[in-house]
Amino acid sequence: MKILRFEDLIAWRKAQDLTVLVYCEFRELKDYGFKDQVCRAAISISNNIAEGFDRNTSKEFVRFLFISKGSCSEVKSMMYLAHRLGYTNKDSFEKVTGLCDEISKMIRGLIQSIIIRN
Repeated sequence: MKILRFEDLIAWRKAQDLTVLVYCEFRELKDYGFKDQVCRAAISISNNIAEGFDRNTSKEFVRFLFISKGSCSEVKSMMYLAHRLGYTNKDSFEKVTGLCDEISKMIRGLIQSIIIRN
């Protein structure tokens, strides 16, 4: 099956879900610097998947996927800090970091499939 739109990519959809989850988790947080950083990193995941896809070259898509994967790691790292700082509970921490792991694996798989195909 050929993917014709970035919206068809499961990794993009899951990244959108992650962003909503992160925004909801930190909606009431008064540490605005922290909240801004984690939310921007979360947004960056799906946006870079979309932007790379629409560049219409494999090389550019892979480059943007690596950026997206890095943003996913940033969200995960920020969640460790959030948990240590008492900004989030264990269940939320595990839910977000688990989704980060899942998305990261999907992005890695996308990168590998593009590299192998070309």
